Amino acid sequence: MSTGTSPSGASIRDRVGSAGDVVLKVEDLSVRFASDEGPVNAVQNLSYEARLGRTLAVVGESGSGKSVSSMTLLGLHNPKRTTITGSITLDGTELVGASEETMRGLRSSSVAMVFQDPQSSLHPFFKVGKQIAEAYRAHHHVSAAVANTRAVEMLERVGIPNPARRAKQYPHEFSGGMRQRAMIALGLVNDPKLLVADEPTTALDVTVQAQILDLIKDLQQEFGSAVILITHDLAVVAEVADDILVMYAGRAVEKGLAKHVLSQPNHPYTMGLLESVPSASEEVQELRAIRGAPPSLVYLPSGCSFHPRCDYQDQVPGERCVTELPELRILPNGRQIRCHLVDPERVLSQETSR
Repeated sequence: MSTGTSPSGASIRDRVGSAGDVVLKVEDLSVRFASDEGPVNAVQNLSYEARLGRTLAVVGESGSGKSVSSMTLLGLHNPKRTTITGSITLDGTELVGASEETMRGLRSSSVAMVFQDPQSSLHPFFKVGKQIAEAYRAHHHVSAAVANTRAVEMLERVGIPNPARRAKQYPHEFSGGMRQRAMIALGLVNDPKLLVADEPTTALDVTVQAQILDLIKDLQQEFGSAVILITHDLAVVAEVADDILVMYAGRAVEKGLAKHVLSQPNHPYTMGLLESVPSASEEVQELRAIRGAPPSLVYLPSGCSFHPRCDYQDQVPGERCVTELPELRILPNGRQIRCHLVDPERVLSQETSR
């Protein structure tokens, strides 16, 4: 694909920034919801960065805090029942505590989100092209004709055939894969620096999944954006991710380069996730499911939240796993792990030897 230009004629890459630049910095983020049973600690003390030209995969079971943290980036939680602390800096702008007017200005222009279910995300009463055009006009003082041309251009970029005709159709006239492509076009119409994709391939068959992932990779190269991919599918992570953040019970438990974490996981939870994935080898293998279920975010276990399901806590002296919350330790190579079991020197020597 070509590099492309912005409406002003400047290169998209020039406007967005240089590959590797930090566009999003999350520091000590905590998100808590009010409930009848008590406060729901959905995200606790979460920190990470997203860089231009790189894909960060955020993985974990349902209830781990993946989607909650990503929706916080766009200010999509009800402020009347949500308490958010910490810091989220997007391209120099602090988002925690930002006004709704500020967030409206940033949504789609600086950060955009592709939701899991395009059927419910696209408005059923409006034509697809009109919805993309309106998103463009919200951030650019252009005529309806110019915006409609931009919408057709974006539908063509995401690989929808006969885009001028398709732009005049309603979402129900699109297949599932085409609706997801239209959602990606809607997300990228304003050349955002950050694209958040929340389980973008969940409802699609395997062939269409591969096409959507290839499309996201191609568009990321074209636009130079940072991508945060929310997923539970480790095969998807292996295919597209540069970096990985593993979450459990609202906390980060392992972070690092995707190739290192997937080839040599060091947190027992990450090991369990990988052992539950079918292998591509021809040998029949028995899958090992992680025993038990994720804990209630209202009544979290003491110590390490994973200890009731962990097969390795008897290797840690004393009752540290039960009584003491592990720190997220940062190794000299940038790898981060939250576990009493891990020997940082062993991890470092494994990675440097490869």
